[in-house]
Amino acid sequence: MPELTAGADQSSADRAAAVRDFARSELFDRTFREGMELVEETAAYLDGDGRRESKMLSRAAALAYAAESMRLTTRLMQIASWLLVQRAVREGDMTPEAAGESRYRLNERKIEREPSHAELPIALIEYLVRADKLFERTVYLDRRMYMGEGEPPAANPVLSQMDRLQAAFGR
Repeated sequence: MPELTAGADQSSADRAAAVRDFARSELFDRTFREGMELVEETAAYLDGDGRRESKMLSRAAALAYAAESMRLTTRLMQIASWLLVQRAVREGDMTPEAAGESRYRLNERKIEREPSHAELPIALIEYLVRADKLFERTVYLDRRMYMGEGEPPAANPVLSQMDRLQAAFGR
């Protein structure tokens, strides 16, 4: 595994080298493959079996299914976007410094772990768990490569507004 230590005392050149090393690593290759395969598998499920399963759910469960599938696709698009930025670094289409800009970074945001309805199909729950685990791993990698030790993550104004809305509506 490449060294991903990017502490506050580390130079920007060392940090850029660590980012480039990661982008060229077997760890990145495996993570990229896993992420893109999960995106494809999930899309096939949601368009096929998932759609059929959702039609058999009660109204409340169908609403929960819609919300959870939206959360799942959002999470997967965040992962895929981050992985594509790292691939751009690997291919020389983007500098590590540009990849470290806040707009390309992952925002760690705690999401409820429990499914929102007991009747949700097990396949959907399994995809949610897999996506959450992959997201946690990519957030860890992102923090190790781009954030100095002790630096708090940059606040995301959209997520802040979403948190306020969820709080206001009791979620």
